Amino acid sequence: MSNLFTKIYPPSITINHQKLQQNSSTIRCCSNSNHDEHSSTEHNGWILNGFPEKNLVQHQHGMVKPPRPKRIILVRHGESEGNVDESVYTRVADPKVGLTEKGVIEAEECGRKMREMIEKNDGNDDWKVYFYVSPYKRGIETLRNLAKSFERSRIAGVREEPRLREQDFGNFQDREQMKIEKAVRARYGRFFYRFPNGESAADVYDRITGFRETLRSDIDIGRFEPPGQQSPNMNLVIVSHGLTLRVFLMRWYKWTVEQFEGLHNMTNGGMIVMERGYGGRYCLSMHHTKEELQKFGMTDEMLIDQEWQKIAKPGELNYDCLITGPSYFTHFDDDDKIFEL
Repeated sequence: MSNLFTKIYPPSITINHQKLQQNSSTIRCCSNSNHDEHSSTEHNGWILNGFPEKNLVQHQHGMVKPPRPKRIILVRHGESEGNVDESVYTRVADPKVGLTEKGVIEAEECGRKMREMIEKNDGNDDWKVYFYVSPYKRGIETLRNLAKSFERSRIAGVREEPRLREQDFGNFQDREQMKIEKAVRARYGRFFYRFPNGESAADVYDRITGFRETLRSDIDIGRFEPPGQQSPNMNLVIVSHGLTLRVFLMRWYKWTVEQFEGLHNMTNGGMIVMERGYGGRYCLSMHHTKEELQKFGMTDEMLIDQEWQKIAKPGELNYDCLITGPSYFTHFDDDDKIFEL
């Protein structure tokens, strides 16, 4: 972890603008001079500020929630040694499999495309990026290479997140046995089949559910910038793995198992962009074309739901949704369009 921050943030830079004060008799929270409202703890002689990001900004009409980030950008790692030669997994632990030279180039190109997209579409100069990254070597290397497109002032922070790791296939792999296991998975079902000593996609779904709740909490309290300085032009970037990112989308949009199994993997170094819609929810069709989403494997029902996501507000429910509503039942008349709980 220390190496990650050393590469992106030299020791002289403050992460997330939180300050450490040594042997100080006063407590300062960022630029707030009201000392009495904030608590602190002492550790090895250092005075640590509390959690200023949890304090909502005081407005004349009450407390104001921080703005939601502009985008959540999903990035699959660049080409790895394992993508080229699966026998690598028989001698190298999966978390230690790195990028190929082509993978490094793909990550750098991803960073350039990401910056171009942000600058082209936003028209504002206060935008930043905040990263969540898988701890696997190929994830870290992808982050470091795509981050070359962003100067220090544009990077709001980074968090290594173990729940974004690759699906566990069972430690060191036997190449021939793995071929057999993948053939069995094709018959059993990609979502529920669990590799011996490893995980199923359903297991990944469970840990991604936990990460999703963490992410939603971070968004709700505006953890990415100091209170009063949060910009609506923040971009959250999740650097992870193909299946993990598909499961993340499945969990976020409440897609069914059948719909998940129809999705295609992202390309190495590829991006999928969830952009804030007109009502405040994150929507895939704000950035991607219908053709792009169909190529990804999304059905007509999923595309219709994305059009609703484009205009809906956070917390609203789509009772007409064909994904979670009447499609489960066979006894409704044709004119029953809405299933009411």
